[in-house]
Amino acid sequence: MEINAYAPDFELPSVQGDVVHLGHYLENHTAVVVVFMCNHCPYVKAYLSRLIDIQHDYQSKGVTLIGINSNDQQKYPEDSFDKMKVYAQEWGLNFPYLRDRNQDVANAFAATCTPEPFAIDKAGKVCYRGQIDDNYRDPDAVTSNDLRDSIDQILKGEAITKPMSAAIGCSVKWIA
Repeated sequence: MEINAYAPDFELPSVQGDVVHLGHYLENHTAVVVVFMCNHCPYVKAYLSRLIDIQHDYQSKGVTLIGINSNDQQKYPEDSFDKMKVYAQEWGLNFPYLRDRNQDVANAFAATCTPEPFAIDKAGKVCYRGQIDDNYRDPDAVTSNDLRDSIDQILKGEAITKPMSAAIGCSVKWIA
């Protein structure tokens, strides 16, 4: 997925019982951050409270996160849809968590790891892809808030100063 390319549209089931359509979210939000994530990845677990904080801090500004789990649930049963529901409740997710069973959405975005965020502007263009910040181990030691910075720049209508960075995490678990 190249920067400034249009994000691929999708409709996926959420753990809340509805179907989320990216196009509808773009109609109602200034920016949407699609985060490829899963239940079992230690990097996702390290970042999850920060993602919840980002949703909390930006939702009143017209921004929403959407989590997508595309992992092979046969090889990784912890990433099944039923376990996603439990995971979302246990963590108190405040954003939709979707299941990409056939991995079409992960393929369309060319997602490589979990967590991997893609910040999308109102026009549907991918403005940022990469890491959430530069220290998954210690939130107090973060020196570069890449995702937050990109969201702030989208909200101000500015060019993203760092549109890509290397996401850190576990690989997407592809269906063989």
